[in-house]
Amino acid sequence: MNCALMRKLKSGLVPHPNELDRKRIERGLCERKRYLYVSPSVRPVWGGYLVESPCCSRNIAKDGALVDVALIHYDAVSGIWKLFRKNHAVGIWEFYSLYHRLTAAIDELRADPERLFWQ
Repeated sequence: MNCALMRKLKSGLVPHPNELDRKRIERGLCERKRYLYVSPSVRPVWGGYLVESPCCSRNIAKDGALVDVALIHYDAVSGIWKLFRKNHAVGIWEFYSLYHRLTAAIDELRADPERLFWQ
């Protein structure tokens, strides 16, 4: 691990969340394949970003309330992005995949080929 990262971790400074990457995620989701008629929001959380959206399918929230879509977490030690999906049936986050670049995680979330995020 490089010295600069060790100093950041020891001093309590973490690289994420930050406004630049929050906006990158937000912009990337504009071209998603699912839930096209709602506007998702990206909120900073410790070590990453929470993607939420009104539930337009009514599969999760019958009243169209805001639901958790994805959690994108940055592991500062390994430099890896971790993408999680919400299991709404039991109310927990489930690990989905690892990515070396944030853009790859955004691309996966945007496409959602298995329809696991945008339910």
